[in-house]
Amino acid sequence: MSTAVAEEKKTKLNQLEQIKKFTKVDADTADFESMKEFKPQDATTNPSLVYAATQKEQYSHLLDEVLKHRKKSGLSGQAQIEDICDHLLVQFGTDILDIVPGRVSTETDARLSYDVEGSIKKARRLVQLYEERKIPRERVLIKIASTWEGLNAAEQLQKEGIRCNLTLMFSLPQAVRAAEAKVQDGFTIGTKRRTSAITTAPKTLACNRSRRSTPTTRNLISRRK
Repeated sequence: MSTAVAEEKKTKLNQLEQIKKFTKVDADTADFESMKEFKPQDATTNPSLVYAATQKEQYSHLLDEVLKHRKKSGLSGQAQIEDICDHLLVQFGTDILDIVPGRVSTETDARLSYDVEGSIKKARRLVQLYEERKIPRERVLIKIASTWEGLNAAEQLQKEGIRCNLTLMFSLPQAVRAAEAKVQDGFTIGTKRRTSAITTAPKTLACNRSRRSTPTTRNLISRRK
């Protein structure tokens, strides 16, 4: 490592330590080594981050283990694929909780963003898989899109003791509805260019601010019935 790179890394670490004096840090990644290095309080991940991690040699064994474990699930087709994805997400989340002292956010399938019952069912399933691994639900946040349907699903899940992290929040109406739903454990705010994950708001600031919005995230509240 060159002197310049070492100095830049040292500066970033010093800045992070300064931030930690005023807030809690939430890492938006599936890279275990980064978490060990920067020592965040919490972590949030999603299918795209997990997929990217499984392309790396040091994490590919996790996918292999899940595939081996679920080979005899008796499922086939789309049901089998969804089962494998759920177990892989939870496997990463479980390993992350061995590193961070706080909580991990696990994202539901984006295709369920406008499906209240589907989102609730998926959230219950993910929490069940965590609990089968002896992870209490208090250490898990279920990340759900801040659509009207997603907000309604989060409201019901909160009543069941399943804590939610509302992602892709781009407007005041969304924030108001989240408050009405009593989702106080986490949310993600954003602009057209970037979003910032915030957990246990307003006391936690996430490290990652790089996720770009898509056309489907710009009018998330417009489907209110």
